[in-house]
Amino acid sequence: MLGRPTRGGQAERRLDRVCGVTTLTPELERAIALGYERRDRENMAPTIAYFEDLLARHPGHPVLTYEVAGAYDSAGDEARARTLYERALELGLDGEPLRRCLCQYGSTLRWLGEYDASLAVLERARAEFPDSESVRVFQALTLNDAGRADAAVGLLLGIVAQHGEVTDLGRYAAGLGGLARWLQDGRP
Repeated sequence: MLGRPTRGGQAERRLDRVCGVTTLTPELERAIALGYERRDRENMAPTIAYFEDLLARHPGHPVLTYEVAGAYDSAGDEARARTLYERALELGLDGEPLRRCLCQYGSTLRWLGEYDASLAVLERARAEFPDSESVRVFQALTLNDAGRADAAVGLLLGIVAQHGEVTDLGRYAAGLGGLARWLQDGRP
């Protein structure tokens, strides 16, 4: 079973506000990291309890709400995860936690068979994080499940072509990038 994070002083309990957005204290960052270190994907109940307890001690914290959502999601409880992802977004995530939340929320909607809603969430993520490969990968998964294989393959080819320098694609990268655009445009 996961141990409780140590209870700190007021600094850990307060919600620091920077530009109206809740940030994590170093203590909360360590507590979250500890939850992940001890996570067992085969038995998520202790992880869920750990993050639920952490959120109970910091009610309304958007990042902790997102972390609880992710724990339920990893356990296969997409319906509960969905509600918590939506709540985390309402509470005002931004930056890296927002990007991760949008990816995971979009993926959860995909698992629930709500492809249009998933694509809408992932389009928001693309608008806010245009250079994120993870956003495009999750978008490709939804496009594929929605029966739009060309668009999905096009997105994935685009990612691969952008990183030709770390593969043996070499001179093929430009051509594959063109093919990616052609597939995404519907084979015009």
